[in-house]
Amino acid sequence: MPLTASFADRVRAWEDEFLSPPATRSYPARRREQEPDSPLRTPFQRDRDRIVHSKSFRRLKHKTQVFVAPEGDHYRTRLTHTLEACGIARTVARALAVNEDLTEAIGLGHDLGHPPFGHAGEGALDDAVRRHGGAGFKHNQHSLRVVEALERDGRGLNLTEQVRDGILNHTGSTAPATLEGRIVKLVDRVAYINHDIDDALRAGILAPGDLPAAEIELLGPTGSARIDTLVRDIVDRSEAAGDIVQSEEIGGAMLRLRKFMFDRVYLGPQARREHDRVERAMHGLFDHYLAHPEEVPSAGADATDLQRVTDYIAGMTDRFCIAKFAELTIPEEARF
Repeated sequence: MPLTASFADRVRAWEDEFLSPPATRSYPARRREQEPDSPLRTPFQRDRDRIVHSKSFRRLKHKTQVFVAPEGDHYRTRLTHTLEACGIARTVARALAVNEDLTEAIGLGHDLGHPPFGHAGEGALDDAVRRHGGAGFKHNQHSLRVVEALERDGRGLNLTEQVRDGILNHTGSTAPATLEGRIVKLVDRVAYINHDIDDALRAGILAPGDLPAAEIELLGPTGSARIDTLVRDIVDRSEAAGDIVQSEEIGGAMLRLRKFMFDRVYLGPQARREHDRVERAMHGLFDHYLAHPEEVPSAGADATDLQRVTDYIAGMTDRFCIAKFAELTIPEEARF
């Protein structure tokens, strides 16, 4: 028998022996449109590859994580955040003997729908949609729309049900249906809190002495030490609980550190100054394209003009958004 013919059987046998009982099995693939399985990749590996080869994934390298158009090569982008979160999530998944391929696919896809300019951009786009009678904008919901309705010229990626669920529920009040999705939901915070501290220190927005002393003493003095503390706690507590959880002590310290970052960095004075610029640009583009929908690419033929404009602006990179706004507001002769 050819090796490829027995691939799915070998994966099933390996998972039955080595994965924990509540871990998600790779087969059968649950997709909206059924398709033959790959002879060399599990369904979740195929999802991972479809995400990594998508246009929306490539655009993440030019989307802000926290700082708008930072002057420096070492600040995180939405892409580097995705890779860091995905690596931590795989570590947790392997330690807990759950499905690493599913964890990786969710981790790589969770922020595909994030608009330009990070937190500021999401807030501005949400406000613009509401001002025009829409229900608002949430990046997790748009990430699902990207993989279901916008990629591949509107055909979508036909991802498995478990990956779609993990992408949709990686933030918000609804828990993902799988342990693997719950790992990504928690590790997303572990990653961004710690790498955003690193970037804020690099930018001079925070000094080391500004960080809350009790939480830093408990979790660790460096980003890598804090991540190690948090990951160990998640693995230890989750293994005992049969779910993805943290201890009250360590989890509480992480949440207090997150609140500190919102108060001092995400919604702090410098961020508020950037928010004004981001809001002007995104509201200006939104109003213009809603008045001139013929200028918006025609992806999603059944969508309303409001949805098409939202899709277009949410898909922009920071620099493309800035360039488009400059076209509208700066006279052509003044651009050179």
